[in-house]
Amino acid sequence: MWENRFATSPDYVFGTAPAQFMVDHRDHLIKGATALAVADGEGRNSVYMAEQGMDVTALEFAPSAIARAHKLASERGVSVEFLQRDIMNEPWPARTYDLVAGIFIQFVGPDGRRQQFQRMKDATKPGGLVMLHGYRPEQLDYGTGGPPNAENMYTEVILRAAFVGWDILVLKEYDREVQEGRGHSGMSALIDLIARKPA
Repeated sequence: MWENRFATSPDYVFGTAPAQFMVDHRDHLIKGATALAVADGEGRNSVYMAEQGMDVTALEFAPSAIARAHKLASERGVSVEFLQRDIMNEPWPARTYDLVAGIFIQFVGPDGRRQQFQRMKDATKPGGLVMLHGYRPEQLDYGTGGPPNAENMYTEVILRAAFVGWDILVLKEYDREVQEGRGHSGMSALIDLIARKPA
């Protein structure tokens, strides 16, 4: 489905600018630190992290999205290691990162989400950060992007339970106008998490 969506689009489905969440929290994007972008699509967030001086690896399944991500990185004059991966069924890089980011990666339900989050936690160095940005169930009322299934969405309860024992630096629910290509366009019900892994 995702390859078809990216391959048939005449332009970047979600635009080329990073999610506003990344810009809002760019103080966590430390020059020289390592970062992993999960299900990164066409590269807008991994490229932005690389522009901040981070050493970035990005995982994405769709070849058409990866091709656009390479183009975007080249145009911006940065280097990102783009790896084609089915993040639910194929191995991730055998290393850990200072920061692991998941931006709008809500394409799985509760069982898949537990596996997804566990892989993200395992990929984070002790003392490192997980940054998550996504939709709340109220997004279904807006219909301006995201999955059609409420069970795929995040709530504060879900995220607190998933990262119990971690130091939660940010956990925030809010509504905001989002203009990110044709994929995310309009008022949106959002939620952010930034959590630090115990040292």
